[in-house]
Order: sequence, then C-alpha cells, then structure tokens
Amino acid sequence: MPLIDRFLPRLLIASMLVVFCVGRQSGANPPPSNIPDEYKINGFAVGCQAYTFRLCTVMEASEKTAQAGGKVIEFYPGQKLRADQPAVTFSHTSPDAVIDQVKAQLKKFNIKAVNYGVVSGGGNTPQARQEDWKKIFAFAKKMELVCITSEPNVADMDFIESLVKENNIRFAIHDHPRQPWNPSYEFWDPSYVLSLVKNRDSRMGSCADIGHWVRSGVKPLEALKILEGRVMSSHMKDLTEFGNPNAYDIPWGTGISGIGELLDELKRQGFDGNISIEYEHNEQNSLPEVTKCVDFVKSYKPGSSK
Repeated sequence: MPLIDRFLPRLLIASMLVVFCVGRQSGANPPPSNIPDEYKINGFAVGCQAYTFRLCTVMEASEKTAQAGGKVIEFYPGQKLRADQPAVTFSHTSPDAVIDQVKAQLKKFNIKAVNYGVVSGGGNTPQARQEDWKKIFAFAKKMELVCITSEPNVADMDFIESLVKENNIRFAIHDHPRQPWNPSYEFWDPSYVLSLVKNRDSRMGSCADIGHWVRSGVKPLEALKILEGRVMSSHMKDLTEFGNPNAYDIPWGTGISGIGELLDELKRQGFDGNISIEYEHNEQNSLPEVTKCVDFVKSYKPGSSK
C-alpha cells in the first residue's frame, strides 16, 4: 500500500479535529463567572449601570440600585464619589482609600460590583495605553470584578488578551449606535465584534448593548445568536422604536426590544454574566421605571413573554 494511502485517513481525522477545535474556540462559553446566586434574580445577575444615575454620586447610585431591587452594579469612570466630597471622582486611578469607601457602601446595601466601563486605555502611544490597561485590570482585581467593558483601540487586543489571562477577568467589547458620518466606527456591528474575539481567549467577547443595536437597525435577537458563546455581559434596554437613533428607554416589556425573548436566548446560551439596566431617559426621576425593569425579571418565565 502506498505510504500516502496508509496515512491519508489519519490526516483527514486530524484535519477534522482542527476544524472542530477552532469552532469550539470561537463559540465555546467562557469559564464560569462565579457570581454567587444571592446576587441573581430569576437566574440572572441583574442590576444597574451606574450611568443610569449619572446625576447622582457613586454612593447614591449604589443605594438606588438596591432600592430598585437590583443585586449587582456596573461602575463607569469619572462619576462623583459622594455629595460631601464633590471634587472626588471614582475610577481606575482612585486611591485605595476611595475604593474602600465604595466597597463599604456596597456591603451596606448588599450589592456586588461586577463590571466597569465603558473604559479604554488612554495615551497616544502603545506603551502609554499598556500602562493604563495595567491600571484598569489592577483596579478590577481590587474591586473583585468579573468583567471590564470597553471600545478598545484594536491594536491593543493582544496586550489586553494577556491581561485577561493573567488576571482571569473577562473583557467585553461594547457597541454604541452606528455612526453614518463615521464609517470607521464598526463596534455597532456584532459580526465585526465577533471577528475581533473569535480566535482569542474565551473570556473575551461582547457587552451586548441592546438599545444601541435597536437604534442601529440591528435586530438584537439575531445579534445575540451571531455572538453565541461570546456574550460576556449586556446593557439591556427596551426602546420605543426600531432603527431610530432618537428612540428612548421605557420599562422592560413595554417597548420593541423583545426583552423576554432576549432573556430566553441568553438562558439558552448558558449566559452567566451581568445584565446592566442602563436607563438613559427621565434621568431626574428614573427610579420607579428602573424598578419596573427589575420587576420584569422577577416575573419572567422562560418562553412565555416577548
């Protein structure tokens, strides 16, 4: 028997295994987030993006998250720390004394910090950005976060991946709405986000901003399916209109985003990241509406709501 005939079956099997493994790398879920069940509602780690309460301080946003019934919180850089220290803000450059104040407030209201963003490494050179990324991941480690949310300089992705592996912290690429005047902005496109992470560490993926997809004319259910296995977290929004950049937030279950079927899809995918209520409408008095969003999750029954 010719040598090639003897080894051809083995070569074919090896090729099939390579294809299978590559597929698994792009679509497999990340290691468990290990968010404790006490910080989950109906199986989901639901709370607020602190930007919902951007007119308030970090301390107030943490308390309001608890008042709404949320269990987790996602911070963003630059929010004022507290009313009696108006010059102090909270970010990855905050000293330990400030971080300790935030931790104490979270403990007081039994809220778990799980995410931080949208944030990117600052600086005009790769070296400067790398130093900032190190600070961001060190901050996330101190805060015991699960994930960092960003719209990164894609040239930094190799370095970011090394920090993901070193720190065991997830990294999620966020989407803002499509920018017709700026075709170089591509994060709105779930297929583009997938292209950036599909061959990288399984802890790297998408922060699925549902409302911004809706504003961009992207059907969120289809986007979640495109990103299956790579959805690290979500900024969940129910909006008034599809494809309208000026559409605004209304309580979950009353808009056109299809929150129920999105929760169904996340559950089907085995998603275990955080879901942040990022409510950007009626910011002067949004707490009652945010509470309705939490109540929607409390009463959610798989397969029964759209």
